[in-house]
Amino acid sequence: MLIFLGWQVNVLGQSFTQMMDFADEKVAEGDYFYAIKYYRKAMEIDSNSVMVLWKFAEAQRRYKDYEKAEFYYRKVYNKENGLIYPMSVFWLASMEMQNGKYAEAIKHWKLAKKTFKREREGYAYKKSQQAFIACLWAQKAIEDTSGYIVNPLPQPVNSIDAELAPMIYENQIWFTSLKADSINSREEVHSEDYSLQIYSAELEGDSFNNLNAVKGVQEKGKNSANGSVSPDGKRFYFSRCNENFACKIYVGKLVDGKVKDLDSLGEIINQPEKITTMPHSTIINGVEYLFFVSNRDKSFGGLDIWYSQVKNGNQYGTPVNLGKRINSLDDEVSPFFDTLNQKLYFSSSWWEGFGGMDIFESNYKDGNFENPKNLGIPINSSQNDTYFIIDQKKGEFYYSSNRVGVKYVKNPTCCNDIFKASKKILPPPTRFETLTELNSKLPVTLFFHNDEPNPKTRDTSTHLTYIETYESYIGLENKYKREYAKGLSSDEAEDAKEDIDDFFTEFVAQGVRDLEEFIRLLVVELERGYQIEVTVKGFASPLAKTDYNVNLTKRRIASLINYLEVYEDGKIKPYLNNNAENGGSLSFVQIPFGEYTADALVSDNVNDQKNSVYSRKAALERKIEIQSVSFINQDSSYAKLTFDNQIHDFGKVNQGEKLRHQFSFTNSGEEWLLIESLEADCSCITYSLSQNKLAPGETASIIVSWDTNGLNGKQIRQIKIIANVENKGKEIAVTAEVE
Repeated sequence: MLIFLGWQVNVLGQSFTQMMDFADEKVAEGDYFYAIKYYRKAMEIDSNSVMVLWKFAEAQRRYKDYEKAEFYYRKVYNKENGLIYPMSVFWLASMEMQNGKYAEAIKHWKLAKKTFKREREGYAYKKSQQAFIACLWAQKAIEDTSGYIVNPLPQPVNSIDAELAPMIYENQIWFTSLKADSINSREEVHSEDYSLQIYSAELEGDSFNNLNAVKGVQEKGKNSANGSVSPDGKRFYFSRCNENFACKIYVGKLVDGKVKDLDSLGEIINQPEKITTMPHSTIINGVEYLFFVSNRDKSFGGLDIWYSQVKNGNQYGTPVNLGKRINSLDDEVSPFFDTLNQKLYFSSSWWEGFGGMDIFESNYKDGNFENPKNLGIPINSSQNDTYFIIDQKKGEFYYSSNRVGVKYVKNPTCCNDIFKASKKILPPPTRFETLTELNSKLPVTLFFHNDEPNPKTRDTSTHLTYIETYESYIGLENKYKREYAKGLSSDEAEDAKEDIDDFFTEFVAQGVRDLEEFIRLLVVELERGYQIEVTVKGFASPLAKTDYNVNLTKRRIASLINYLEVYEDGKIKPYLNNNAENGGSLSFVQIPFGEYTADALVSDNVNDQKNSVYSRKAALERKIEIQSVSFINQDSSYAKLTFDNQIHDFGKVNQGEKLRHQFSFTNSGEEWLLIESLEADCSCITYSLSQNKLAPGETASIIVSWDTNGLNGKQIRQIKIIANVENKGKEIAVTAEVE
């Protein structure tokens, strides 16, 4: 019996090894479909092997089955916690991002940063940091904001195979496709004829006819792809790649839709032993240029976008890299220059995006390309979106994507289809829709260094703008890291520094990004003539005295208003001063809470600055929040509830004191104000309302009584007023420090 068992284990061991060897061979060949089959058989033999789980996850990622890859990377990471395969958490976060699970990806990108924290100049750490930022951006940008309708092209263009790299030529669409020799052979080993080829189809309205391979570009055993016609229509550029996808750019004469007299561009463009692909021929300011993609010497990382000036149609200048504004440590691919609007379009997996490759635009101005901007949803997705082009005659966009919804046999994100994006025709948004969109961007939270702006003063205003305080604040990041890591062991100190780094990325810098997007939308509504009221609350950490902190939070709110005054050379200032020609206006309700809402666990010890100033907990308390937006136009169907002040601070009081304050308010709208109810957050608060129905212009009051018996320390109580006003009501608050 023991002999039999030993024989059985040996056979199973050999079988597992054989399955793994077969699978590894298929990975080396790039045949991930069969590799996955063999790895699955190996897992059936030994389901506890971390090695086979890792290789299975890797094959699923390369096969572009992101859901399964995520599942198995998670199994790997849960088993070995990054000790055997440090990249497991990196790829788990990446797959979560490509599946649109941004909250989960943020958590794992943070863990990836900590995994690679000792190699901060390495790719894995820098990519984790950049992807962390991209996920924060994507959470806010996930709504459909681009104003386009996106649909896949019908047959015969799109099929169960891969279609990509569209190009409009005369009345045809030219594109690249990986066509199988037969549908049934798709899951079998592909023949030598299974390769990328360039096809054409005639455009007839929304349909396509007469699919044909473009003559003159194909060579047996080679892949031909990525076509581009020169501005004079006489030359055709394309990529030709061998079976290992080592690519060069070729050019031929274009005569009656056929390509003749092929020629390689030579070593000026096709640097030996380097990838050179994705040509795009265009005119900029009357000069012909050839854009292309390459990993040639002096690239910043992966594939970069380069350009060469073309003279007389056949003389190519020394290639120039587009620089760090466009190129990154990741791949930048599929350049297209819009000659009408002077914009470069390209795809990248580095900049702020939704996952995988996203399409970006960069304005060309004064001889330079500006920082890239994501085209947004629905043009982009969390999968790979590439090869963007514009049909200049129709103003329609074409591009490739492997998003969910493409034609496929087994894997829903395995293959690219070509999509067309057309501009939506939308009516102007209603005031309600505008208000909803503005409030959807809130709260915007802005953070400050301790006792800033204007430290050691009781002033309630400042000459500084928020951006000035922000720039000063981020300049202190390294000091925060040093101070917060003091006295800790080496590993604990590195973790503490990483926590501070995350805070400045996730909160401080993100606050400025949120502010810029909010202001962009705010300006649009002001320019429509709307009268807008913004509610801002201010907060502080408990380091200083209560009355000091209330004034400090007023200075912080003032810095925001100062920034709005100078924004884009004073674009908003007329609205703040109530002298805009269109009648629009911008006003603020300021609620300075001071430190009343601060976490009770935050240190208030001035001698313990590590915890009272430089800790993440303390830093999170020093902020202002833009919390709500409402319209106050006179044509509003709502009443307008306006308080002289919405917060009252009693200061220091003795326990058991019965406090009383009168809040005065006015109906400043043109409809009757109807107060339905008042709701206090504590039974210690009672109130009386002088009247609950006010005509336009009429004034009334709410008397708030507060019994402090049994209370101790810093206290805040809020009363909500429910009424027929926008956002359904307002809040008033009372604060006190009970001794």
